[in-house]
Amino acid sequence: MPSRAQRFVDAARSNVPEGTFAVGAGLLIAGVTAYGFQLLANHRLEKLHYAALNSLWAVVFVVTPGLFQPLEQEVARAVAHRRVRGIGGGPLVKRAGVLGAVLAACSVVLALVFEHPIIHTLFHGQGLLLICLVAAIVCYFFAFITRGALSGNGRFGAYGMMHGSEGMARILACGLLFVIGSHSTGLYGLALALPPAVAVLVSLRGQRGLLTPGPTAPYSELSSALGLLLLGSVLAQSLSYAAFLAATILAKTHGQKDALAGFISAIFIARIPILLFAAVQAALLPKLAALAGAGRHNEFLGGMRRLLIVVVGVGVIGVIGSATLGPTIGKKLFDNWTLDGFNLGVLAAGSGAFILALTLNQGLIALASYTRAAVAWVGGVVVFLITLAVGNELFLRCELAYLFGSLAAAAAMAVFLFGQIAHGATGDIDTLVGLIQHEPLEL
Repeated sequence: MPSRAQRFVDAARSNVPEGTFAVGAGLLIAGVTAYGFQLLANHRLEKLHYAALNSLWAVVFVVTPGLFQPLEQEVARAVAHRRVRGIGGGPLVKRAGVLGAVLAACSVVLALVFEHPIIHTLFHGQGLLLICLVAAIVCYFFAFITRGALSGNGRFGAYGMMHGSEGMARILACGLLFVIGSHSTGLYGLALALPPAVAVLVSLRGQRGLLTPGPTAPYSELSSALGLLLLGSVLAQSLSYAAFLAATILAKTHGQKDALAGFISAIFIARIPILLFAAVQAALLPKLAALAGAGRHNEFLGGMRRLLIVVVGVGVIGVIGSATLGPTIGKKLFDNWTLDGFNLGVLAAGSGAFILALTLNQGLIALASYTRAAVAWVGGVVVFLITLAVGNELFLRCELAYLFGSLAAAAAMAVFLFGQIAHGATGDIDTLVGLIQHEPLEL
């Protein structure tokens, strides 16, 4: 008879998507090494140069997910649809690669066109960081396409290895720079930008059958509404970093600017659950898409409900942990810590609400309900801006705006998702299945 502990583990496994634990291990490594990178760079670089490196960090992790994560999600969803019917997904992955290359090229051109303001406003005169930004865009383009192919084919071990190897390559490079005493902001920027390429090479080693032949893939099979997906992705990333951006822009007085560094440090602590949630996000979409594409909508709904219970539970634990232990941990890690338990708890609650919105968003994407998902993110950003305009205390306004904006997005997602399921939710999926089963003309 299995022990109580084993039964608990088995019950927990049944409530999360397949592959979550494999991917979670890689993301745990990625998250820990990301914080290690920040701490090592903070102790080696001058304050202004460290600020420039953080600007690169923020731009990279807003722009690249905003541009390429929709392609990853669509590749994962569409390949899962094909795989459940025994149809090869190679043409579809190649088609996504063309789209991603166009987005990457446009981004690089824009970065070069606006070279002067980027270097002198964001990077504080550190010109090599512009090269790092271009390198990061290219590397993450390949990484996101690879992630989509791995996730859609159910290769969650390799997917987790991507995240883990990226984090390890980054912390090893940063550690080497730290040990040799390097004060070069550009070298630390390259340590941030290049590891995704290393992760692609490591994760693809020994992988076979990711690009199996199949029917020609039209652009519409990836999505006939890629613009909506991009809009939703950019808005989601913006809302995720909204408290950070708003506090940075609105800090005007000397006291606010002095306290800003401590507030940003607190955001890093409060965002830990968001980083770890990527494991669930990566494993969730293909499974939901496969259930929806097979017409198993009752199982789709049941899986969403069980997962939401887990997500809410994790959010509650995150709030309690942040409010009680967060300030103690923060003071040990960051010299500039200023926030108390209440304010950190509000930030953690905002992160929990944001995770809830992301979970529901994956359900809408699996049902090809892109317009509703984009509308929900628009609503969240609008609520954030309205809340931000109320009150006097800057950082509390940013915290509450983040919380209410995320709650608004999650509420809208829930209404749209469960309303669509209640009315059948078959139209978009049936159309997509028809496109897969009948080889269409090239667009």
